[in-house]
Amino acid sequence: MTAVRSVNIAEAAPRPSVDTQQAPEPPKLSRAANKTFRLILRSTVGVGLVVATTFFFSRLVPLNATTAGFCYLVAILLIATKGGLVEATIASIAAMLCFNFFFLPPVGTFTISDPQNWIALLAFLATSLTASQLSARAKMRALESEERRNEIERLYSLSRALLLIDTARPIVNQIVHQIFTTCGFAGIGLYIRSTGEIYRAGLENAEVEDKLRESAVRSVVLKGESPELVVTPVRLGGEPIGSVALSGGEFSDAALQSLVNLVAIGLERANAQKVVTQAEVARQSEELKSTMLDALAHEFKTPLTSIKAVTTDLLSGSPNALQPHQHELMTIVDESADRLSKLVSDAILLARIEGGTFRLNLGTHIPSSLVNGALRQMKSLSAERDIRVDVPEELPPVRVDAELIQVVLTHLLDNALKYSSPGSPIHIGGRMGDGKVILFLADKGKGIREDEQEKIFEKFYRGKSEHHLQGTGMGLPIVREILRAHGEDVTLTSSPEQGTEFSFGLPIASGGFPL
Repeated sequence: MTAVRSVNIAEAAPRPSVDTQQAPEPPKLSRAANKTFRLILRSTVGVGLVVATTFFFSRLVPLNATTAGFCYLVAILLIATKGGLVEATIASIAAMLCFNFFFLPPVGTFTISDPQNWIALLAFLATSLTASQLSARAKMRALESEERRNEIERLYSLSRALLLIDTARPIVNQIVHQIFTTCGFAGIGLYIRSTGEIYRAGLENAEVEDKLRESAVRSVVLKGESPELVVTPVRLGGEPIGSVALSGGEFSDAALQSLVNLVAIGLERANAQKVVTQAEVARQSEELKSTMLDALAHEFKTPLTSIKAVTTDLLSGSPNALQPHQHELMTIVDESADRLSKLVSDAILLARIEGGTFRLNLGTHIPSSLVNGALRQMKSLSAERDIRVDVPEELPPVRVDAELIQVVLTHLLDNALKYSSPGSPIHIGGRMGDGKVILFLADKGKGIREDEQEKIFEKFYRGKSEHHLQGTGMGLPIVREILRAHGEDVTLTSSPEQGTEFSFGLPIASGGFPL
């Protein structure tokens, strides 16, 4: 089970200091009880207005029944405008009774002697109820319109605040803070399913944490013990990525769904920003590593050049200048300098590739000349091996970086020399295929296992062998990167029976050789 880390957004929920010596405040009424109390109060005021109207027009300024009826209607409309349908209905019934008792003969009783007065009384009741209902409905629509306008303004403010979030600070914390301060909720909790973290502002109930996790897992809307608490899942692309708990707010279902969508967009932005940040850190780290590797490699180049110059001069001098054992030692030094120089060159090239300073020097070249140039570079290592070259001279010229393609060929040839038996032949050939020149290098070694065929192109990975072989694992990754820079790639075919073949395409130069 994933551990849940709860983060309380203190900055989103500022609280004034509290004097612990003061007496505790009495408990506040719930929202439902408060609403009922206000309804009773408004109904009482409405009935009081009817009573006051009755007293004024029956005792102080006596009026006839018709005028009194119109005065009652005005009072009821006023009650419906300021109150609601329930208050206006109660006031209408009270006005009907007062109208009957004080203005319809026989006055002072609830009986009616003239049948026409029954019609007048019923008409009065129907008119007052209809007027009350129409007035209350108009007021309700006006209130709903005002509430929708307030919701839209809050959602607009929230969306604007989310767009202006400071990406240098934790984004999820700011999302919770902005919802808490902008939308007027008494408490908010946000659960991130991928990390198991809960961010809260104004919510301390442990029940909320359980409902947040349940809502995210089941992707359903849940209600808390308090009717003011609602927990809804946050979905992105139809999949729940978390959940949000809201308490003490008065949002419609549509507005609540819009708020949840804004939260989903904010979380997606947070994830995108995290990926961008990680990528930028990785890029800067890679650039720093490549720069340092390039600098170190160049520092090695200078002494290696001096060593190579000395060994070459001594080995090419008079045969009697060195004793046999000295000549043997100098040969070892010369070969080691060659090997170390190659490693340094590979390190410089790999550093340039990874650092983004890799550039192609394209030119038009004959495929066979590229192969011959690579063989000359590998002459000291391949002199005693059976290397068969079959690159037809009639192959069309290609447009490549000759130096880098020769690096590709030398690395592939070096790989074949290491992983094939000394007595087996190595075949280098060329052919046309798919509108390009295909060069290939095949050996008769034991092949490369299928589970290793992709790994060998990873940096510093070395294929498994029965014998310890020298190498750094940089060759094949360099081969692939050079060919990709030319818009091509290397293809590997290997089996224990046939050996291993590397092949790659080279783009044909348009128009042949430049004049």
